[in-house]
Amino acid sequence: MERQVYSRMAAIEDRHWWFVARRRILDQVLRRCVTLPERAEILEAGCGTGGNLPLLARFGRVRALEPDAEARAFAQAKGGFDIREGRLPAGLPYDPESFDLVAAFDVLEHVEDDRGSLEALAGLLRRDGWLLITVPAFPFLWSRHDLEHHHKRRYRRDEMLRRVTAAGLEPVRATYFNALLFPLIAAVRLLRKALGLEEGADDERVPAGPVNRLLETVFGWERHLVGRVPLPLGVSLLVLARKAAP
Repeated sequence: MERQVYSRMAAIEDRHWWFVARRRILDQVLRRCVTLPERAEILEAGCGTGGNLPLLARFGRVRALEPDAEARAFAQAKGGFDIREGRLPAGLPYDPESFDLVAAFDVLEHVEDDRGSLEALAGLLRRDGWLLITVPAFPFLWSRHDLEHHHKRRYRRDEMLRRVTAAGLEPVRATYFNALLFPLIAAVRLLRKALGLEEGADDERVPAGPVNRLLETVFGWERHLVGRVPLPLGVSLLVLARKAAP
C-alpha cells in the first residue's frame, strides 16, 4: 500500500465506522459458524497494522504474518502478539498444518498469485481447520481507493468460490456484506467516474461523531444477517471454508 495509508489506518482503525462494524460482523461469524478447539492456534495472514488481533485473540492463541515492516511495527504496538515477516504465496515462516483457523482480511486482492496464496493458506490448516477471508467485491466498484491500497482486483462470489474449492477447501459460508450501504457507496463511486471527479481520501477519515455512529450502526447491524442469510450484493465479500478431508 502507499506509505501514508498505514499511518492513517493505524490512527483510525479503533474508531472509524467501517473497521469497528466489520469487527463486530467478523466476531459474530466466528461465534456462530466456527467450532474451534479449546486451545485453538490462529493465524492472521496479512495483519496490517494489527486492528483485528485483539478480536481473534478471543478465540485462541494468535500469531500473525505481515510483509511490511512499518505495518508490523504498528501491529506490535498492540502488545503481546508474535508477528513475523513473510509473504504469500511463498516464504511463509510456519510449518504445514499448524493452525486451526487462518484469517485473511482484505489480503488476497493485494497479491499477484491469489490462487497460489489460497493453496498456501490451506496448507497451513490442520484437518478440519477453518479459513475465513474477506475481499473487496465487484470490479465495477473499482476506484482510487483500490489504487492507493495497491489492489490487483475486486471479486465476485462465484469466482472466489471456484478459487477456494480449487485450493482443496470446502466453502461453508459465502456472502457479500456491507450491503445496506451498498446503494449509496455504489452511486457515489459511479457518479464520480461519470463526472470525472477526483476521489479524495474521505473513506480514510473519521466522519463527524453523529455520522460515524450512524454509519457504524447501519453497517454493524449486518452482524445479525451475515453467516445466516447470504446477501446478494455488498461492497465486500466474505467466505468461510473448511479444510477438506484427504
